[in-house]
Amino acid sequence: MNAVAYCRVSTREQGESGLGLEAQRTAIEAFAQREGITVAQWLTEVETGKGNDALDRRPKLAEALRQAKKLRGPVLISKLDRLSRNVHFISGLMEDRVEFIVTEWGRQSNPFVLHMYAALAQQERQMISERTKAALAKSKKKLGGYRGKPGTAQTIALARAAKTRNADRRANDLGPVLADIRQAGHTSLDAITRQLNERDIPTPRGKLWRRQQVGRLLERIDPLA
Repeated sequence: MNAVAYCRVSTREQGESGLGLEAQRTAIEAFAQREGITVAQWLTEVETGKGNDALDRRPKLAEALRQAKKLRGPVLISKLDRLSRNVHFISGLMEDRVEFIVTEWGRQSNPFVLHMYAALAQQERQMISERTKAALAKSKKKLGGYRGKPGTAQTIALARAAKTRNADRRANDLGPVLADIRQAGHTSLDAITRQLNERDIPTPRGKLWRRQQVGRLLERIDPLA
């Protein structure tokens, strides 16, 4: 089977660093190898996924749909939110009658499953937004008695909120890679740490992973685990 692979990050900084794209490509390549799928074309996009009209701002995704129709094959994505977290947008994509395979879930995906998880992804986006707002409010409360220059407390609070938001985004990007590592039987913190380093996937600061960092990463991806 031939397929088109689609990767996306939502900010130019992520696109230039290559961190999120690298993780997505690694997950798709591992899945394609396991399933005997040939990736005929790779399409990469650096653009927001927000809004119902997001396809108008994402020419690479539109191209992926066209190429998949020509191949009569699917579009491979590492994770559903690389398309969007908007249920209406994903529903519109389904009308093109192009099969999407989310490598994180495997080949059992179908339109019903995609719609269901799209709704969950939309809820997750709202939860991330609420966590960011809560972190900002908490920082403002802690710095309420600060008597520095005007605006200093707000600047620090915004920086902390941005750090929380970036950590959530980074964990989200690495989700498919971690899923692939676990599916391969590497489930302990030490084993996952070794796999991340062996696959040359750096930490946000470009260094090797440590066991404690991986533990925090897993907690951020699935706090109930």
